Amino acid sequence: MKDPMKYIERFCYRHPRFGIPNLMLYVTGGNVLLWLIGMVNPTLMSYLVFSPYHILHGQVWRLVTFLLIPPSSGLLALIAFYFYYWIGSTLERQWGDGPFTIYFFSGSLLSVIYAFLVYFISGINLPITGTYIYLAMFFAFAVFYPDMQVLLFFLIPVKIKYLAFLDAALFLLEIIRTAFPLNLLPVVATANFLIFCGGELLARLPRRPSKNTVNFRRESQRIRREQAQQLYHHKCAVCGRTDTDHPELEFRYCSRCAGYHCFCQDHINNHIHFTE
Repeated sequence: MKDPMKYIERFCYRHPRFGIPNLMLYVTGGNVLLWLIGMVNPTLMSYLVFSPYHILHGQVWRLVTFLLIPPSSGLLALIAFYFYYWIGSTLERQWGDGPFTIYFFSGSLLSVIYAFLVYFISGINLPITGTYIYLAMFFAFAVFYPDMQVLLFFLIPVKIKYLAFLDAALFLLEIIRTAFPLNLLPVVATANFLIFCGGELLARLPRRPSKNTVNFRRESQRIRREQAQQLYHHKCAVCGRTDTDHPELEFRYCSRCAGYHCFCQDHINNHIHFTE
């Protein structure tokens, strides 16, 4: 199965003008603006949160403003704004304007679609925010920069991958503890993470060696045992052919291999050198 990211990259290559340059700068600016509005007039925030009922009655701005609702209040909100701007702008440089724009808004669109489906089926108004969308952005950042360090609480150096594992554990715990259908909201919001980064994750999984893969250490030991039991002068350390069975072949010893290893004319220049 082809990596879906390849199709996204192909689309963006064919449409080089697609995407919003410096998207995270605008998102962070909106976060700060709503943070200030919330401090001055908290009541006004109720007109900005996501609500299918009000959206269907003309308040369409809620489709965008719910993404900008601050995740917390006070100084913690400013720290969160800076952190998400940093990882978002880094991903934007990693992927380019087009793929990053698709990544950010695809998670938003999936959340909106799911919230409307729940509303039409059960009448439940899901309180969706941008929290899980930013979390999906952090997961993608951890895939590309797992060993980058940040200062937790401005004191403790921690690698990004460990923070991602912790967030994933809390993510799963919330899915288990939260009642349906709210518990599926984080899954839906971060589904685009698997679309964009699933291929990268699969490529990093350890793979079983192919049946045709030669274990040169084990093979060399087997050849040494055979040499001790059979009468021949030369035997290739790769294919096992001897000068007795194949007198037409030439055999040479490799000066770059550690030890005393013989190879036939087909493998003298085509083998992995022994290091011990």
